[in-house]
Amino acid sequence: MTELHAFAEQNNLNVVETFIEKQSAKIPGRPIFNSMLNRIEQGEANGIVCWHPDRLARNSVDGGKIIYLLDCGRITALKFPQFWFEPTPQGKFMLSIPLYEKVRSYFKSQM
Repeated sequence: MTELHAFAEQNNLNVVETFIEKQSAKIPGRPIFNSMLNRIEQGEANGIVCWHPDRLARNSVDGGKIIYLLDCGRITALKFPQFWFEPTPQGKFMLSIPLYEKVRSYFKSQM
């Protein structure tokens, strides 16, 4: 967590609140994640700082919600210390690769 706060400070990002989710991102319905997205939808924040995209979502429902909020302009910035992202069609496609790679590998292991 210290690294993310340092990253936010180095990049002059205003952190409204820090959320720590302990549930796996493999299954939708994480209460803290959903609370964070609800606050973004209400306009309390417009971006997310996270270690890596796969920490946000490893299922298609949560990943789709993030992309949807990008499409509607509710999320204008996603910042990751180890991953570059711009909210363009190409950027959203590149974001979907780490998000959905986990989903794909999960289903592949179930076969």
